[in-house]
Amino acid sequence: MDSPTPKAAQRLWCTDPRLWRPGAVQRILTLSGLPPAPVLPGRAPHAGDQAGVWGRAEPAPRAETWAKARGLHVVRVEDAFLRSVAPALAQRRGDGPFGLLIDRSGGMHFDPSAPSDLETLLARHPLDESALLDRAREGMARLAEHSLSQVNPHDPALPGPPPGYVLIVDQPRDAASIRASGAGYGTFREMLFRAMDDHPGRPVVIRPHPDTIANRRPGHFGPEDMRDGIVLLTDPVAPQVLLEGAIAVYTVSSHLGFEAVLAGHKPQVFGRPFYAGWGLTEDHGGPLPRRHRNLTRAQMFAAAMILAPTWYDPCRDRLCGFETALDQLQAEVRAFRDDRAGHVATGMRMWKRGPLQGVFGREKPLRFAAPHKAARIAQAQGRGRLIWADKGSAESGPGAVWRVEDGLIRSRGLGADLVPPLSLVLDDLGIYYDPTRPSRLEHLIARPLRPGQELRAERLVARLIASGVTKYNLGGAAPQVPEGHRILVPGQVEDDASLRLGGGDVRTNLALLERARAENPGAILLWKPHPDVEAGLRPGKVPAERLHGLVDATLSGVDAAAALGLADEVWTMTSGLGFEAVLRGLPVTCLGAPFYAGWGLTRDLGPVPARRQARPTPAALAYAALIGYPRYRDPITGRPCPVELIVERIADGQTLPRSAVMRVLALAQGALAGHAWIWRR
Repeated sequence: MDSPTPKAAQRLWCTDPRLWRPGAVQRILTLSGLPPAPVLPGRAPHAGDQAGVWGRAEPAPRAETWAKARGLHVVRVEDAFLRSVAPALAQRRGDGPFGLLIDRSGGMHFDPSAPSDLETLLARHPLDESALLDRAREGMARLAEHSLSQVNPHDPALPGPPPGYVLIVDQPRDAASIRASGAGYGTFREMLFRAMDDHPGRPVVIRPHPDTIANRRPGHFGPEDMRDGIVLLTDPVAPQVLLEGAIAVYTVSSHLGFEAVLAGHKPQVFGRPFYAGWGLTEDHGGPLPRRHRNLTRAQMFAAAMILAPTWYDPCRDRLCGFETALDQLQAEVRAFRDDRAGHVATGMRMWKRGPLQGVFGREKPLRFAAPHKAARIAQAQGRGRLIWADKGSAESGPGAVWRVEDGLIRSRGLGADLVPPLSLVLDDLGIYYDPTRPSRLEHLIARPLRPGQELRAERLVARLIASGVTKYNLGGAAPQVPEGHRILVPGQVEDDASLRLGGGDVRTNLALLERARAENPGAILLWKPHPDVEAGLRPGKVPAERLHGLVDATLSGVDAAAALGLADEVWTMTSGLGFEAVLRGLPVTCLGAPFYAGWGLTRDLGPVPARRQARPTPAALAYAALIGYPRYRDPITGRPCPVELIVERIADGQTLPRSAVMRVLALAQGALAGHAWIWRR
């Protein structure tokens, strides 16, 4: 649920440039009604203005002194508990917090010496609404499933130490939360000795902070502390993996202690962080006099992650709810993990290389290479390999190959017309249109969904139908057609890989029409030629004289959504329009084996793989095909993004136009349609 943008209020005077310099923090504060302004000579606060202070970091005391001298109320600001891909001290291009904790009481969540807004929420809010707690449970499940944390430089594929260890969480020595807890260097030594006494003979794993691992901030433990049974783990193992293998967790005030609570641990806490004192931890850090309530994990999550933070959507440049921020972070973390080592790409047509660079080259620029060189370059540079999915001959050589193909919500315009895609899929098993072997999409379709995932998919499908968004979004209104039981028959490109690999006995458009007419003699057949075929760019045209007696209306130039609105059912070979019909609840008969056939959602007359035994709902099919499988890129900001944003961009017409060069190439391609070997390189 997105949050409304508050009205602008008085100015927030800031001595710390982190609050007023251009970027995500400045935008979040401004959108929250607290526009920050730098403290400069000659500028004086007005009545009602406030002072902004970043947490309790080193500049904070000076800012507090300045505010007190002018009688200004202090508003404290800190990062929310889902911050970014990289740590704050390792800013990447476009990185910034996805949310802030804006404490208008002047307290701070990690400082128990005074009440904070978060502590007040935890102490006084009922936290008993079913809808809120359902959101919290789904949020916890998503963080665990996708291995998301406050910052995300870790690699979920890395294994942790052998299970059965005691986990000690280190922190940077200058962490404000340590000072606020009254802890110090000795507290960490005490914690280590206590853990060893509590679990004699058990291995001890010490986890440094990411900034310590990167040598940006010193921690409390080092190689000199290592002895028999103690390991300093600096590999970027995911927090969820570490917590899964631990039998006990010890922390002073680390965020990893909060994640331990969410993972079902009852950590031993030697400081006084916000999550201590609520019955979810064993507390050794001193009294917490305002915390007299026992909470569940879902209640803790609801307050700390949903209610307390101010979340920000960087693509739409507006405040938002927790789920929208999580969608965006998840998209960016997925892209970072896929691309962090870089890729060598083969089989990519020249006009696609720029768009592919924008999608897969954010971490390291793509290397384009001939097939016979790709494996050698990838092995030498530690890169992955990308190959356009229909270029199977380039798969030779060691290592995994990721096949690339357009996604199912592609663009506003045709690929054959050189319109770049807004979505792409990566598949390390096969590719979605090839039923001769498993694909990553098949695995996703077969997985059961949580209620929250089902709800997200249902909302997405409703939005697609309401906005009329389909794969290509070409426009074109529906004509008047005869009354009766209408069967929509979508045409296809006859040399398309989905037909070559997944076609049944019927593999041409004419044969499809003949079969549909033979089995439905009294129906109204609506023939929709494929746009690429209509444009003369691909094979599959049915001569007009052959259509006589077979079809009752030809939907030339009609948008897919408009065509589906006319239909009572759909007959297809392997067309993606059959998938869109399934989402709209239309009966679909498949003569081939498209990715959506064989799951109990279609009438299958083609050679469907026997391995498709799951019986998903249409929403589950939509979740797999439109949310879990593809990657999306926002055409406005260039950032990875969730599917909901792409649907919004297409529906609002907010897609970037083609360059002049692409328009000229598209015209030339049309003129050379009979010589496709020239432009389909």
